[in-house]
Amino acid sequence: MAGTERFDAETFLESLTTKPGVYCMLDADGQVLYVGKARNLKARVTSYFRASGLSAKTMALVSRIDDIQVTVTQSETEALLLEQSLVKAERPPYNVVLRDDKSYPYICLTGQAEFPRLTFHRGAKRRDARYFGPFPSAYAVRDSLNILQKLFQLRSCDDGFFRNRSRPCLQYQIKRCSGPCVGLIDPAQYAEDVRLAVLFLEGSSQSVLNELKRKMDAAAAGLEFERAARYRDQVSHLRRVQETQYVHGAAGDADVFAIAIEAGFGCVQGLFVRDGRVLGQRTWFPKNELGVGPGELLSAFLSQYYFGGVEREVPKSVIASEPPEDRDVLRDALTARAGRRVELSVRVRGQRARWVEMARENASLSLGAYLADRRNVFARFVDLQEALGMEDLPQRLECFDISHTGGNETVASCVVFDTSGPLKSDYRRFNIDGVAAGDDLAAMEQALRRRYRRGSGRGSTKERAAAGNEEAVFPDVLIIDGGIGQLNRAAQVLEELQIDEVRLLAIAKGRSRKPGLERVLAVGEGVLSLPPSGGAFHLLRHIRDEAHRFAITGHRGRRQKRQRRSELDGIPGVGAKRKRELLAHFGSVASVKGASEEEIAKVPGISRRLAQNVYAALHAG
Repeated sequence: MAGTERFDAETFLESLTTKPGVYCMLDADGQVLYVGKARNLKARVTSYFRASGLSAKTMALVSRIDDIQVTVTQSETEALLLEQSLVKAERPPYNVVLRDDKSYPYICLTGQAEFPRLTFHRGAKRRDARYFGPFPSAYAVRDSLNILQKLFQLRSCDDGFFRNRSRPCLQYQIKRCSGPCVGLIDPAQYAEDVRLAVLFLEGSSQSVLNELKRKMDAAAAGLEFERAARYRDQVSHLRRVQETQYVHGAAGDADVFAIAIEAGFGCVQGLFVRDGRVLGQRTWFPKNELGVGPGELLSAFLSQYYFGGVEREVPKSVIASEPPEDRDVLRDALTARAGRRVELSVRVRGQRARWVEMARENASLSLGAYLADRRNVFARFVDLQEALGMEDLPQRLECFDISHTGGNETVASCVVFDTSGPLKSDYRRFNIDGVAAGDDLAAMEQALRRRYRRGSGRGSTKERAAAGNEEAVFPDVLIIDGGIGQLNRAAQVLEELQIDEVRLLAIAKGRSRKPGLERVLAVGEGVLSLPPSGGAFHLLRHIRDEAHRFAITGHRGRRQKRQRRSELDGIPGVGAKRKRELLAHFGSVASVKGASEEEIAKVPGISRRLAQNVYAALHAG
């Protein structure tokens, strides 16, 4: 197959090296289309320009190539690491892309001497604390903390709260804490509970169970029935945990990954095992624009998962349901990252085979649900097309909503749906200023003008960026959350901006304001007759509810930011440190306001001149 007219593939390939390295395919605007690695650059890049045997998606990629940049590396492992660094930085549209930038959460046992606490932790680790995990999600951590509180009643409150208690809090009342803050448990007994909790977190739950049973029998023999009852409750609860919460089997640490592919979409299911205990699982749907097979997709996923820029713990064993392409290179890279030998296994037996089967079954189920959901969304778009009598299927919907409290801190939201569902990368919020408090029509007008004033354009933000077009995107259908007033104002704005190819609707609450009784309005058509149980109506309600949620979230954040401001903010020369000094010295802003210039000048770090400025600012007007 020949390359584009501007790219002379034959001449380029003649001079290409056979060494390992990374190649970047660029379009006419210099945007990166695809990043790949190769053991032999010449052989790998030449395969894209052969006369036959290419898939339609690969041919589409090659037709856009205007240039190829090559970086030679010393080894294939080095090429793998460089490839993932470039994929992370450039996010090429044709690469398998893992959208997962979060680090994994841990359970943290603080290093506080007498009464350490157990808490959720994500981010950098401290040397004076112990960490257990990683867990696949925040939910898994909180679920485990919930179990630990019931079993061992260790405190979870922060140190400031702990030091200032005069009576036990609600956690003590509901038997989730032993009340160390007010001396209801002695340090030795608390230390014993901590020891058992650590054993449990390290995977020795059977040892904990046996120890609790011995303590229960000893307490009963010593006629300490209340204490024996507590041990009995712990034993009972721990048995339930062993039965329902975890899958036990072979010892050791492992990350288990299974993949399912159907209809061009892929799903990777991860199962995370530590000390022979399954801590939880997680699902990804990596982008697969070139439609690669299971082995290549899984190889690209694992490369990005472990080397894509997020610091991840590498266990002793990584188990895959399919043989990853470049398996040996991946294994060597993982071993180098961990500083010890790491196994990358495919064919396993016993308990590890059951883990793989569990992950494979969950991947298949998750992909089925994902595809059903996508088909549902697409069917609703088709229904909306028929309901509105549109010639072409709408590809993009946008919905606006306004949120405020008493007219203050007004925020407008714009959410975007395409035929796959919410397109969150294109969501936008607008802080509304310069309009009368509570004037929703003016607020809506300002948001629409700011959204669409930069001209025209079609496609997603990513598609426009690839084409070098940063202008506003027009939706096929624009939905306004509001009544006839908002609809008419929006129509006026679109007319002034000379935007006439957008179908404009408003979705208004009915008189009873009950869900399902909303009215859909169109300019010049009045109320549209849409069946409440139809797909079109459900799609409009879905995007309206999402716009409402997004607007409220933005408004709350803006309101909280304002509430955290004080009269000391904005005074020239008073930064965060001097503000703390003033509040520590006087106790409150009101006390600072009641102080004289001489008293303010006595605060460390406050000069006589600055004291005059502070006094003048607080007493202005």
